[in-house]
Amino acid sequence: MIKKRNPLSYALTGLVCLLMCGGIIAVWAGAPASASVSADPRAVYSGSSETSVALMFNVYSGEEYIPSIIDTLKSEGASATFFIGGCWAEKNADTLRSISDGGFETGSHGYLHRDHSALGYDANLEEMRVADRLISDITGAPVKLFAPPSGAYSSDTLDAAEHMGYVTVLWSKDTIDWRDHDATLITERAVKNVKGGDFILMHPTKETAEALPAVIAGIKAAGLVPSCVSDAL
Repeated sequence: MIKKRNPLSYALTGLVCLLMCGGIIAVWAGAPASASVSADPRAVYSGSSETSVALMFNVYSGEEYIPSIIDTLKSEGASATFFIGGCWAEKNADTLRSISDGGFETGSHGYLHRDHSALGYDANLEEMRVADRLISDITGAPVKLFAPPSGAYSSDTLDAAEHMGYVTVLWSKDTIDWRDHDATLITERAVKNVKGGDFILMHPTKETAEALPAVIAGIKAAGLVPSCVSDAL
């Protein structure tokens, strides 16, 4: 059970949220720090679909590029899953509703972009519960997927996600768009040797919004369908 917080706790949480969601602290990272438990089948790096490829956007900032991303997805007849940070959802409820109302899948990316591999079971569960309430209240849809920030998780993370009824989602293709602001490079990393069941990790950056039409075209050229995670599973 989550304990009630005192006013100082809320103030500190708000400060951390401002720092992390405002872009002062880096919120995106590369390779998953989860090798020690990567054999656990509850951590899903790709799906079994032979025809669908999942487009994944992890969201803690970049809200200004989301309308363009949504427009591109709609115009290309593509789907995607947006993994939403809870503190971002608090500040960007209208943008989150536009994602959900557009028919796109939403999942949880935790509340404060914490290192879930360093959290115990109870702390993992609290992060997930707070984010779950925010996301589901805003979208009106249940949360079924969880993408651990930076791909960092432990057995406690997987246990907590299982308790929440989540599928824990990682990725098979990382565009590293948080670091390399190059639309051509982002496209290449997304579509090179792409195959059914791939999970392609992206973020709502300016260059990713620019690259998205070419990413979708490359997936279609391979005879595959750009989809959400649930379709690719």
